[in-house]
Amino acid sequence: MTTHAFAGVRIGRVTLIMFDYDWFHGSAFAAQKDDARHRCTVRKFPDDDLPNAPEDSDIRQFHDGLETRILLHLRDGFSYEVREISDLDSKSHLTFECEPADDHYKVGAFVVSVPFDDIVRIEVFAVHPSEKPEDTPLITGFRSGPETAGREPSRS
Repeated sequence: MTTHAFAGVRIGRVTLIMFDYDWFHGSAFAAQKDDARHRCTVRKFPDDDLPNAPEDSDIRQFHDGLETRILLHLRDGFSYEVREISDLDSKSHLTFECEPADDHYKVGAFVVSVPFDDIVRIEVFAVHPSEKPEDTPLITGFRSGPETAGREPSRS
């Protein structure tokens, strides 16, 4: 898993935020996903050379079959798993469909918009479908507030 921690550059009284429209739609987000896939592959095949591997090799097939999970952590303690980033014109916030943790939301599409300056960390987890764990971590974007962190969402 690769993680980018919150990073800001302070210039006088102004803090420039690391995550913005260009970070998600430019090369940085793609590079983080590629880095997670590469690291997962190297961990599985430490003695092989991915860049020079033939297309039909085990290492290349493993790498090409990797999936990524993207976890987005917000300043208020909420976290979301990103299913797909929405292609909208607004550059002031990130809009995405999230992977619902609560069964009640799995029947439709749950779309979330967050200001870029509320994003404090992005985690990318690369995993091959054949090695995907049965138990996946609870993503806390559905809890009622920061005081309920770590508890199961209410199912009533």
